[in-house]
Amino acid sequence: MSNPNAAASIKEQNKSAASSLLKKNVRKFLNNKLAVFGLVVVVVMTLACIIGAIMGVDYATPDLTNMKAAPEAGHIFGTDTIGRDLLARVLIGGCYSILIGVFCAVLSSVIGAALGAIAGYFGGWVDGVIVRISEIFQAFPQLVLVMMLVAILNQRGLGNLLFIFVVTGWMTTFRMVRNEFMSLKNETYVKVCEAFGMKRSNIMFKQILPNVMSPIIVSTTTNVAFFILQEASLSFIGLGVADSTPTWGNILNAAKSVSVVTNQWWIWVFPGLAISLFVLAINFFGDGLRDVLDPKQQ
Repeated sequence: MSNPNAAASIKEQNKSAASSLLKKNVRKFLNNKLAVFGLVVVVVMTLACIIGAIMGVDYATPDLTNMKAAPEAGHIFGTDTIGRDLLARVLIGGCYSILIGVFCAVLSSVIGAALGAIAGYFGGWVDGVIVRISEIFQAFPQLVLVMMLVAILNQRGLGNLLFIFVVTGWMTTFRMVRNEFMSLKNETYVKVCEAFGMKRSNIMFKQILPNVMSPIIVSTTTNVAFFILQEASLSFIGLGVADSTPTWGNILNAAKSVSVVTNQWWIWVFPGLAISLFVLAINFFGDGLRDVLDPKQQ
């Protein structure tokens, strides 16, 4: 018979080891000043955008008597080309842009992780088919796919952009998870699970996948910045979401003319700073997570 006291002791030791590792990782993260700065900036900017949306700031009503007004007490960021308050538009635009980045990064990581797990674990023809599919998607630039979808549906919308980003954004996570699975599936604990007749789905997603979660989390974090930049780029050239949706890219789209760039600097400086600061902060935060969670960085 097993000794209950010994089992309890082992359980306590495991909890103590996990707690010690967590404290060590938190301490290591806090020692990375850039990572802490990135986390603070991301949290503050996200909360500011959410609070602005909850408070119902007026971002859509034009004021034709106050067009292209420079920053002042009544309009801290000034107004745009038709008199709308730029601070309100940057706050609401942040909600849309951050939503696009987070949604696409998470969903594309889920798809990439699932396909990478299947391809890496089964190998053979299954791996070959999925790899070929990923190569087909990589052969078409996102810009071309967006242009095709706009031409086919004859409309621009948030749903179209989310669909394209998710469909074309899972390959990086897929390759990473596939490579990890191809090496981990030969480990002893996997062979023991197979010998005991455990379902393959349980082996893949309950035994192997948890050991790959750290790089997936880091990749997802950095992909948020990537998708925000992609949305801003496409919206700036008029291929992103509809103009009525005030994303950071659409706000910049209003500053394409030379006269605005030259004479009304606030119309492009503030949304540009918002994008740059948030993306930079996300990258700092992602680098800090990688240093803490990636075993290769230990």
